[in-house]
Amino acid sequence: MGNKNKTISFRVNEDAFETLREIAEERDISLSAVFRDYVQTLVAHDGQVRVIPEHELADQTTDQATFPPRVEVPKSLIHDHERLELENKHLRDQLDDYKQYITELHQRIDELNQDDDDEVILLDDLDDDLDSETFHLS
Repeated sequence: MGNKNKTISFRVNEDAFETLREIAEERDISLSAVFRDYVQTLVAHDGQVRVIPEHELADQTTDQATFPPRVEVPKSLIHDHERLELENKHLRDQLDDYKQYITELHQRIDELNQDDDDEVILLDDLDDDLDSETFHLS
């Protein structure tokens, strides 16, 4: 299913048409390109497009000189954030160490299980060997 272009046609009065043609000539684009730009802007902003006169636009651009906006943050918040980042890094390092240790233990168990597959020691057998010597804990 391809992305097919659709045609939209509508009627405007002669004065509006001439104004649109002048806009297209000023921008050195076709009249249909003017509408495509407008439609793309309209769709991109979910239909929330507002026309601003040029003199108001010039006023707004001077206000936007402070972009991105700046916010003052208390130093204590910055210190807490840095401390938490360090603690986070430390805990992640510890977690990695524990994961490596567990992996090593699993490997040792696997090695022991491979070596002792045939040998099974029952606890009852160990008790029989200890019958001669009895130990009491006091």
